[in-house]
Amino acid sequence: MPAIKFKTLDVRQMLEQGIEPFPEIRAKVDALVPGTGLVVVAPFMPAPLIEKLRSEGFSSTVERRRDGAWETHFWRDQSASTAARSR
Repeated sequence: MPAIKFKTLDVRQMLEQGIEPFPEIRAKVDALVPGTGLVVVAPFMPAPLIEKLRSEGFSSTVERRRDGAWETHFWRDQSASTAARSR
């Protein structure tokens, strides 16, 4: 993984309260600048989110935490975004 500064968004409490976290995740992802990324902490592996952001040029890694939650790191693949801008 490249050297990136990550901010963390833990969506577990939102989900427990019945709040859909995607709008908050979307806002955080849209605010990312080069060299930054987002860590999403969830009670399950967010496969649909991973696929959605992958289709938008984001890379990700996923790992299971000791507390049972899933931690997914998202960052924009610089080579993909550079290629998209040069088209």
